[in-house]
Amino acid sequence: MKTIFKLIVFFTLLGLNYGYSQTYSEILGRPTDVSINLSLLFNQHVDVYAEYGTISGNYSQSTTPITNVVNIPNHIDLTNLQPNTKYYYRTRYRQTGVGTYLMGTEHSFYTQRAVGSTFTFTVEADVHLYDKKGCENEYKIALANQAADHPDFMIDMGDTYGDDHNPFTITSAQVDSLHKVYRPLLGSICHSIPYYFCVGNHEGEKRYYLLQTPPNNLGIYATLARKKYFANPVPNSFYTGDTLHEGYGMGQPENYYAWTWGNALFVVMDVYRYDNDTTEKPVKWDWTIGLPQYTWLKNTLEGSTAQYKFVFAHHVSGEGRGGAVQAHFYEWGGYENNGTTFGFTTKRPGWAKPIHQLFVDNGVNIFFQGHDHLFAHEELGGVIYQEVPMPSDSTYEIGMVANADAYTADTIGGSGHLRVTVSPVCVKVDFVRAYLPIDTLSGVHHNREVAFSYTIGDCSTLNVPPVKAITKMNLYPNPSANVLYVSLTDMATQNAIIKIYNTMGQEVYTDTFSTSTNLKINTGNLPNGVYTVLIETKESIYSDKFIKVY
Repeated sequence: MKTIFKLIVFFTLLGLNYGYSQTYSEILGRPTDVSINLSLLFNQHVDVYAEYGTISGNYSQSTTPITNVVNIPNHIDLTNLQPNTKYYYRTRYRQTGVGTYLMGTEHSFYTQRAVGSTFTFTVEADVHLYDKKGCENEYKIALANQAADHPDFMIDMGDTYGDDHNPFTITSAQVDSLHKVYRPLLGSICHSIPYYFCVGNHEGEKRYYLLQTPPNNLGIYATLARKKYFANPVPNSFYTGDTLHEGYGMGQPENYYAWTWGNALFVVMDVYRYDNDTTEKPVKWDWTIGLPQYTWLKNTLEGSTAQYKFVFAHHVSGEGRGGAVQAHFYEWGGYENNGTTFGFTTKRPGWAKPIHQLFVDNGVNIFFQGHDHLFAHEELGGVIYQEVPMPSDSTYEIGMVANADAYTADTIGGSGHLRVTVSPVCVKVDFVRAYLPIDTLSGVHHNREVAFSYTIGDCSTLNVPPVKAITKMNLYPNPSANVLYVSLTDMATQNAIIKIYNTMGQEVYTDTFSTSTNLKINTGNLPNGVYTVLIETKESIYSDKFIKVY
């Protein structure tokens, strides 16, 4: 009887209620001091609303129920929130007009942090699943690693959805599909981690493409699909950004924007939409961010009194390679190709100064960029140029092999994300690596190892929760035929999650438990091979391997 009850609870939580099958994704975006956007995508017709409050399991507010359109995201705003507050929410839904509302899983988020707060955010770049440079299983591990950092939000640096490999033959449906495929992937963590997106070159949202036979072109298709599936900020009392309204249904493109959070200013640029309209890949002075965006960038930096300033763009100066070296030239640095002739005054008449000099004069601490698929840490004129690694490179060497020679310092291969901790006394940046289980068998590397760290300021007194340690546990018998036991006697924990991965990083088993005794797992259905068991509690991550044999 207990088994039957557990099955009913399990399938109900999955949205499987006596033959009613439902799958959906939840992705948060546009967090402010008093609101947040919840994007919901269901595969069936439902009535749906969200309930939320400041106490877990106790929801004092709710949204008005709506009826969805199948496989089309609904963007719901959770409003009347308090600043600097942790909120809990869950989705309630039912088959349209039928029965009682089912309960989704409870998730949480933070509203805008107050000045003086300590918080964490994560950064990823160049997922590249669409052209097979990126490995989906590797990306799932990197996403789980970001979730384990409990960041206030995540910033994706682009080259994520788009495919401009066939820019003149790609269809609207194909572009839509390239965006939609990320809903379950991002939905696995962004139900509790608000998602910001920075447009990359491969998204195809370039002026050149936007002008080709509108509205039937890659640029318009990509803009509409991005806005459909993911909610980037729009200018309002909290965010500043692009106020231009574009035609063909695009409206405000939601492509560049800025906001403050705690002691930091965040500025996300779009370095492709306003470039030269005569070529797909403008270089040198033909590349530009456009005067309206430049003016906004200048005003934003000069008008901010934030202690820290972070700027994000997919790449400096168009589509070259490198960071600090590239930042010396053309619109970004002002110099001609020879490196000694200053051409900015004549090539950009009426513009105040090159972009890099704007950064220097206004105290930008870190410029984050993607594009080159590796970790690189450089400094130019007091500004850190931080190249963000891929989160999905199962070879761990794509960027190092192709682009490392474009950088001058601290270049490291590998897959993973950046974890940035911001406090009133310092900023700490960590390169957190992601590894497939098969690549940790030798013991040389382990998932979530920190490959490189640096700080701005003195972090010796930084008062943040410790990063979860990875601890081995006792698995027996090992090898195992049909049953595997996990010794939990030293955990004394509750509400832990257990997952088992094969050597390709595919999740083959998952469950939750609340116990402080030994755990019994049925391994009879698993094929022969090596597996990784991972148990995450509130305090720690426990991981070890076992061999399955018949």
